[in-house]
Amino acid sequence: MSLQKKYILAVPNFSDGRREEVIEAIVDEVRNKDGVKLVSYEPEHDFNRTVVTVIGEPEPLKEALIQMAGKSYELIDMEEQKGTHPRIGAQDTIPIFPFKNITLEECINLANEIGEELFEKYKVPIFFSGKNARTEDKESISFIRKGQYEGLKELLEDVNHPDYEERKPDFSVDGKLSPKSGATIVSADTEGLTAYNVFLGTEDVKIAKEIAKAVRGPSGGFSTVRAVGIKFPERDGVVVSMNMFDCNVTPLYRTYELVKQEARRYGIPVTGSELVGPVKLEHLLNSLEYYLGFENFRKEQILETHLME
Repeated sequence: MSLQKKYILAVPNFSDGRREEVIEAIVDEVRNKDGVKLVSYEPEHDFNRTVVTVIGEPEPLKEALIQMAGKSYELIDMEEQKGTHPRIGAQDTIPIFPFKNITLEECINLANEIGEELFEKYKVPIFFSGKNARTEDKESISFIRKGQYEGLKELLEDVNHPDYEERKPDFSVDGKLSPKSGATIVSADTEGLTAYNVFLGTEDVKIAKEIAKAVRGPSGGFSTVRAVGIKFPERDGVVVSMNMFDCNVTPLYRTYELVKQEARRYGIPVTGSELVGPVKLEHLLNSLEYYLGFENFRKEQILETHLME
Protein backbone atom coordinates (compact mmCIF):
# COMPACT_ATOMS: atom_id res chain seq x y z
CA MET A 1 0.00 0.00 0.00
CA SER A 2 1.43 3.37 -1.04
CA LEU A 3 2.15 5.89 1.72
CA GLN A 4 2.57 8.76 -0.74
CA LYS A 5 0.39 11.74 0.06
CA LYS A 6 -2.22 12.76 -2.51
CA TYR A 7 -2.50 16.34 -3.69
CA ILE A 8 -5.20 18.19 -5.58
CA LEU A 9 -5.00 21.54 -7.35
CA ALA A 10 -7.99 23.86 -6.93
CA VAL A 11 -8.58 27.22 -8.62
CA PRO A 12 -11.72 28.67 -7.02
CA ASN A 13 -13.02 32.00 -8.31
CA PHE A 14 -15.22 34.37 -6.33
CA SER A 15 -17.04 37.47 -7.56
CA ASP A 16 -15.21 40.33 -5.86
CA GLY A 17 -11.94 41.87 -6.96
CA ARG A 18 -12.36 45.38 -5.55
CA ARG A 19 -13.03 45.33 -1.80
CA GLU A 20 -9.78 44.45 -0.06
CA GLU A 21 -11.38 43.57 3.27
CA VAL A 22 -13.83 41.19 1.58
CA ILE A 23 -11.11 39.57 -0.53
CA GLU A 24 -8.85 39.01 2.49
CA ALA A 25 -11.70 37.58 4.58
CA ILE A 26 -12.61 35.06 1.88
CA VAL A 27 -9.01 34.06 1.15
CA ASP A 28 -8.42 33.63 4.90
CA GLU A 29 -10.62 30.53 4.71
CA VAL A 30 -7.88 28.70 2.76
CA ARG A 31 -4.90 30.42 4.40
CA ASN A 32 -2.75 28.72 7.06
CA LYS A 33 -4.82 25.54 7.10
CA ASP A 34 -3.18 22.18 7.82
CA GLY A 35 -2.95 20.12 4.64
CA VAL A 36 -3.67 23.12 2.40
CA LYS A 37 -1.19 25.47 0.68
CA LEU A 38 -2.37 28.85 -0.58
CA VAL A 39 -0.27 29.39 -3.70
CA SER A 40 -1.64 32.74 -4.85
CA TYR A 41 -4.68 34.95 -5.20
CA GLU A 42 -5.20 37.47 -7.98
CA PRO A 43 -7.89 40.16 -7.51
CA GLU A 44 -8.83 41.94 -10.74
CA HIS A 45 -10.63 45.27 -10.39
CA ASP A 46 -12.25 45.52 -13.83
CA PHE A 47 -13.37 41.87 -13.79
CA ASN A 48 -14.47 42.34 -10.15
CA ARG A 49 -13.31 38.79 -9.55
CA THR A 50 -10.55 37.03 -7.65
CA VAL A 51 -8.81 33.85 -8.79
CA VAL A 52 -7.36 31.74 -5.97
CA THR A 53 -4.87 28.90 -6.46
CA VAL A 54 -4.50 26.29 -3.72
CA ILE A 55 -2.93 22.84 -3.45
CA GLY A 56 -3.97 20.44 -0.76
CA GLU A 57 -4.67 16.95 0.50
CA PRO A 58 -8.21 15.85 -0.42
CA GLU A 59 -10.10 16.10 2.88
CA PRO A 60 -8.50 19.29 4.27
CA LEU A 61 -8.83 20.94 0.87
CA LYS A 62 -12.50 19.98 0.62
CA GLU A 63 -13.25 21.52 4.01
CA ALA A 64 -11.31 24.71 3.19
CA LEU A 65 -13.13 25.15 -0.14
CA ILE A 66 -16.52 24.70 1.53
CA GLN A 67 -15.60 27.29 4.16
CA MET A 68 -14.36 29.68 1.46
CA ALA A 69 -17.67 29.36 -0.40
CA GLY A 70 -19.58 30.03 2.80
CA LYS A 71 -17.66 33.24 3.38
CA SER A 72 -18.29 34.31 -0.25
CA TYR A 73 -22.01 33.72 0.21
CA GLU A 74 -21.91 35.79 3.40
CA LEU A 75 -20.00 38.80 2.04
CA ILE A 76 -20.99 39.08 -1.65
CA ASP A 77 -24.45 40.17 -2.82
CA MET A 78 -25.07 39.28 -6.47
CA GLU A 79 -27.91 41.82 -6.64
CA GLU A 80 -25.24 44.51 -6.27
CA GLN A 81 -22.18 42.88 -7.90
CA LYS A 82 -21.09 44.19 -11.30
CA GLY A 83 -18.01 43.31 -13.36
CA THR A 84 -16.78 42.55 -16.85
CA HIS A 85 -16.12 38.85 -16.26
CA PRO A 86 -18.98 36.37 -16.84
CA ARG A 87 -20.38 35.10 -13.52
CA ILE A 88 -23.49 33.57 -11.97
CA GLY A 89 -22.60 33.45 -8.30
CA ALA A 90 -20.74 34.84 -5.31
CA GLN A 91 -18.54 31.74 -5.16
CA ASP A 92 -18.73 31.43 -8.90
CA THR A 93 -16.60 28.34 -9.58
CA ILE A 94 -14.80 25.60 -7.68
CA PRO A 95 -12.75 23.59 -10.21
CA ILE A 96 -10.37 20.88 -8.97
CA PHE A 97 -7.68 18.89 -10.79
CA PRO A 98 -5.34 15.96 -10.08
CA PHE A 99 -1.95 17.28 -9.03
CA LYS A 100 0.11 14.45 -7.54
CA ASN A 101 -0.45 10.79 -6.63
CA ILE A 102 -4.19 11.05 -7.26
CA THR A 103 -6.49 9.98 -10.09
CA LEU A 104 -9.05 11.96 -12.05
CA GLU A 105 -11.73 9.56 -10.78
CA GLU A 106 -10.87 10.45 -7.18
CA CYS A 107 -11.15 14.14 -8.04
CA ILE A 108 -14.53 13.59 -9.69
CA ASN A 109 -15.78 11.89 -6.53
CA LEU A 110 -14.44 14.69 -4.36
CA ALA A 111 -16.08 17.35 -6.56
CA ASN A 112 -19.39 15.53 -6.16
CA GLU A 113 -18.93 15.59 -2.39
CA ILE A 114 -18.10 19.31 -2.43
CA GLY A 115 -21.23 20.14 -4.42
CA GLU A 116 -23.46 17.96 -2.25
CA GLU A 117 -22.09 19.34 1.03
CA LEU A 118 -22.26 22.95 -0.16
CA PHE A 119 -25.92 22.57 -1.03
CA GLU A 120 -26.73 20.71 2.16
CA LYS A 121 -25.02 23.35 4.32
CA TYR A 122 -25.93 26.60 2.54
CA LYS A 123 -28.85 25.72 0.19
CA VAL A 124 -27.15 27.67 -2.61
CA PRO A 125 -27.86 26.12 -6.04
CA ILE A 126 -25.11 23.93 -7.52
CA PHE A 127 -24.20 23.22 -11.13
CA PHE A 128 -21.79 20.39 -11.95
CA SER A 129 -19.50 20.95 -14.93
CA GLY A 130 -16.41 19.39 -16.55
CA LYS A 131 -16.15 15.67 -15.85
CA ASN A 132 -18.92 16.00 -13.25
CA ALA A 133 -21.47 17.41 -15.70
CA ARG A 134 -24.90 15.81 -15.58
CA THR A 135 -25.53 16.65 -19.24
CA GLU A 136 -23.23 17.12 -22.24
CA ASP A 137 -24.11 20.81 -22.51
CA LYS A 138 -23.10 21.46 -18.91
CA GLU A 139 -19.59 20.19 -19.52
CA SER A 140 -18.97 23.77 -20.69
CA ILE A 141 -18.98 26.53 -18.07
CA SER A 142 -19.88 29.02 -20.80
CA PHE A 143 -23.15 27.13 -21.40
CA ILE A 144 -24.02 27.25 -17.71
CA ARG A 145 -23.14 30.97 -17.44
CA LYS A 146 -24.93 32.04 -20.62
CA GLY A 147 -26.86 35.21 -19.78
CA GLN A 148 -24.81 35.61 -16.58
CA TYR A 149 -26.42 36.05 -13.17
CA GLU A 150 -29.09 38.47 -14.35
CA GLY A 151 -30.11 36.56 -17.48
CA LEU A 152 -30.06 33.11 -15.89
CA LYS A 153 -31.98 34.35 -12.84
CA GLU A 154 -34.72 35.74 -15.09
CA LEU A 155 -34.88 32.55 -17.20
CA LEU A 156 -35.24 30.30 -14.16
CA GLU A 157 -38.09 32.40 -12.79
CA ASP A 158 -40.22 31.01 -15.66
CA VAL A 159 -40.69 27.22 -15.36
CA ASN A 160 -42.42 27.29 -18.75
CA HIS A 161 -39.39 28.76 -20.52
CA PRO A 162 -38.34 26.38 -23.35
CA ASP A 163 -34.79 26.24 -21.96
CA TYR A 164 -35.76 25.82 -18.31
CA GLU A 165 -35.11 22.10 -17.95
CA GLU A 166 -31.68 22.15 -19.58
CA ARG A 167 -30.58 25.32 -17.76
CA LYS A 168 -31.83 24.67 -14.21
CA PRO A 169 -29.32 23.88 -11.43
CA ASP A 170 -28.45 20.29 -10.60
CA PHE A 171 -29.16 20.99 -6.91
CA SER A 172 -31.58 23.70 -5.79
CA VAL A 173 -34.41 24.36 -3.38
CA ASP A 174 -36.86 25.62 -6.00
CA GLY A 175 -35.07 25.49 -9.38
CA LYS A 176 -34.11 29.16 -9.12
CA LEU A 177 -30.90 31.05 -8.34
CA SER A 178 -30.33 32.36 -4.85
CA PRO A 179 -31.17 36.10 -5.02
CA LYS A 180 -28.10 37.00 -2.95
CA SER A 181 -25.58 34.24 -3.75
CA GLY A 182 -26.57 33.11 -7.25
CA ALA A 183 -25.15 29.62 -7.83
CA THR A 184 -21.81 27.81 -7.69
CA ILE A 185 -20.27 25.69 -10.46
CA VAL A 186 -18.30 22.69 -9.17
CA SER A 187 -16.14 20.57 -11.45
CA ALA A 188 -13.22 18.20 -11.83
CA ASP A 189 -11.08 17.87 -14.92
CA THR A 190 -7.69 16.66 -16.09
CA GLU A 191 -5.99 20.04 -16.52
CA GLY A 192 -6.25 23.32 -14.66
CA LEU A 193 -7.02 26.57 -16.39
CA THR A 194 -4.13 28.90 -17.23
CA ALA A 195 -5.04 32.60 -17.41
CA TYR A 196 -2.89 34.42 -19.97
CA ASN A 197 -3.04 38.03 -21.21
CA VAL A 198 -1.39 39.48 -24.31
CA PHE A 199 -1.10 43.28 -24.47
CA LEU A 200 -1.57 45.32 -27.65
CA GLY A 201 -0.14 48.74 -28.47
CA THR A 202 -3.45 50.40 -29.30
CA GLU A 203 -6.37 51.94 -27.43
CA ASP A 204 -8.88 50.46 -29.89
CA VAL A 205 -10.67 47.73 -27.96
CA LYS A 206 -12.49 46.68 -31.14
CA ILE A 207 -9.17 45.34 -32.47
CA ALA A 208 -8.61 43.34 -29.30
CA LYS A 209 -12.10 41.87 -29.63
CA GLU A 210 -11.49 40.89 -33.26
CA ILE A 211 -8.21 39.19 -32.37
CA ALA A 212 -9.85 37.41 -29.42
CA LYS A 213 -12.49 36.13 -31.82
CA ALA A 214 -9.73 34.64 -34.01
CA VAL A 215 -8.09 32.94 -31.02
CA ARG A 216 -11.02 31.39 -29.16
CA GLY A 217 -12.42 28.01 -30.08
CA PRO A 218 -16.12 28.72 -30.71
CA SER A 219 -15.35 31.30 -33.42
CA GLY A 220 -12.70 29.33 -35.29
CA GLY A 221 -9.62 29.45 -33.08
CA PHE A 222 -8.18 26.93 -30.63
CA SER A 223 -10.69 24.51 -29.15
CA THR A 224 -9.09 24.68 -25.68
CA VAL A 225 -8.99 28.48 -25.50
CA ARG A 226 -11.57 31.10 -24.59
CA ALA A 227 -10.64 34.74 -25.16
CA VAL A 228 -12.05 38.24 -24.83
CA GLY A 229 -10.76 41.63 -25.91
CA ILE A 230 -10.91 44.21 -23.14
CA LYS A 231 -9.42 47.42 -21.76
CA PHE A 232 -7.71 47.44 -18.36
CA PRO A 233 -8.27 50.99 -17.03
CA GLU A 234 -5.08 50.88 -14.97
CA ARG A 235 -2.70 50.48 -17.94
CA ASP A 236 -2.07 51.71 -21.48
CA GLY A 237 -3.24 49.68 -24.45
CA VAL A 238 -5.81 46.92 -24.67
CA VAL A 239 -5.54 43.21 -23.97
CA VAL A 240 -6.50 39.85 -25.40
CA SER A 241 -7.36 37.99 -22.20
CA MET A 242 -7.37 34.20 -22.51
CA ASN A 243 -8.46 31.24 -20.42
CA MET A 244 -6.41 28.29 -21.64
CA PHE A 245 -7.85 24.94 -20.59
CA ASP A 246 -5.06 22.65 -21.80
CA CYS A 247 -1.60 24.09 -22.38
CA ASN A 248 -0.30 20.72 -23.52
CA VAL A 249 -2.73 20.65 -26.44
CA THR A 250 -2.45 24.39 -27.12
CA PRO A 251 0.85 25.75 -25.76
CA LEU A 252 1.26 29.33 -24.62
CA TYR A 253 3.63 30.15 -27.49
CA ARG A 254 1.02 29.12 -30.05
CA THR A 255 -1.58 31.57 -28.80
CA TYR A 256 1.05 34.30 -28.40
CA GLU A 257 2.23 33.85 -31.99
CA LEU A 258 -1.34 33.88 -33.32
CA VAL A 259 -2.10 37.13 -31.50
CA LYS A 260 1.10 38.67 -32.96
CA GLN A 261 0.15 37.48 -36.44
CA GLU A 262 -3.36 38.92 -36.20
CA ALA A 263 -2.04 42.19 -34.72
CA ARG A 264 0.14 42.68 -37.80
CA ARG A 265 -3.03 42.85 -39.89
CA TYR A 266 -3.93 46.03 -38.04
CA GLY A 267 -0.40 47.45 -38.03
CA ILE A 268 -0.14 47.37 -34.23
CA PRO A 269 2.53 45.83 -31.99
CA VAL A 270 2.25 43.27 -29.22
CA THR A 271 3.83 45.02 -26.23
CA GLY A 272 4.05 42.08 -23.84
CA SER A 273 2.15 39.36 -22.06
CA GLU A 274 1.48 38.12 -18.54
CA LEU A 275 0.38 35.05 -16.66
CA VAL A 276 -2.35 35.60 -14.08
CA GLY A 277 -1.51 33.26 -11.24
CA PRO A 278 0.71 30.18 -11.19
CA VAL A 279 1.53 27.94 -14.14
CA LYS A 280 2.90 24.43 -14.46
CA LEU A 281 6.62 24.20 -15.24
CA GLU A 282 5.96 22.00 -18.28
CA HIS A 283 3.75 24.72 -19.78
CA LEU A 284 6.69 27.12 -19.74
CA LEU A 285 9.20 24.55 -20.91
CA ASN A 286 7.36 23.76 -24.13
CA SER A 287 7.51 27.47 -25.03
CA LEU A 288 11.21 27.53 -24.13
CA GLU A 289 11.82 24.55 -26.41
CA TYR A 290 9.92 26.25 -29.23
CA TYR A 291 11.66 29.64 -29.11
CA LEU A 292 15.18 28.25 -28.61
CA GLY A 293 14.73 25.35 -31.00
CA PHE A 294 15.93 22.82 -28.42
CA GLU A 295 16.40 19.23 -29.58
CA ASN A 296 16.16 16.25 -27.20
CA PHE A 297 15.57 18.58 -24.26
CA ARG A 298 14.70 16.92 -20.94
CA LYS A 299 13.18 18.55 -17.88
CA GLU A 300 15.88 16.90 -15.78
CA GLN A 301 18.43 19.22 -17.41
CA ILE A 302 17.04 22.03 -15.24
CA LEU A 303 18.95 21.76 -11.97
CA GLU A 304 16.14 23.07 -9.77
CA THR A 305 13.85 20.20 -10.76
CA HIS A 306 16.04 17.88 -8.69
CA LEU A 307 15.05 19.81 -5.55
CA MET A 308 11.30 19.59 -6.12
CA GLU A 309 10.58 16.20 -4.57
